[in-house]
Amino acid sequence: MRPIQLVIVIPAPPDRVWAVLADLGSHHEWMADAGEIRFDGPQRTGVGTRMRVPTRVGPFRTTDLMTVVEWDEGTAISVDHVGAVSGSGRFHLEQQGEGTRLTWSEWLRFPWWMGGKAGAWLATPILKRIWRDNLARLAARAAVSDP
Repeated sequence: MRPIQLVIVIPAPPDRVWAVLADLGSHHEWMADAGEIRFDGPQRTGVGTRMRVPTRVGPFRTTDLMTVVEWDEGTAISVDHVGAVSGSGRFHLEQQGEGTRLTWSEWLRFPWWMGGKAGAWLATPILKRIWRDNLARLAARAAVSDP
């Protein structure tokens, strides 16, 4: 399984970008494919945080079940995806000059009814376009957010 990977340089310092990224409950505000974030339990940050995210891409609808498996304060967040679409995802921040380089990587497995490997291959350019737009909205929030 090859990752889908996007990189953006955001003209804001890493602490500002982290503040937006670490607010897991607001991800649906900048992720067009996420309907809302519903936490399973009281935990909202850190390893072990569990979320249910109704997700839509075109005609496809599913609930993404995620568990945070890495939380490197100020640097990285990784999740495991279980449910119809499974795999893992990771956000990684690095200082780049006055700004922040953000890398978003996703390793996804699609179920047979979404086309399996062929469906994943066909979905990749669509997901990249959606996620590029998501990252642009995240960057706009980071540009005005207070750390």
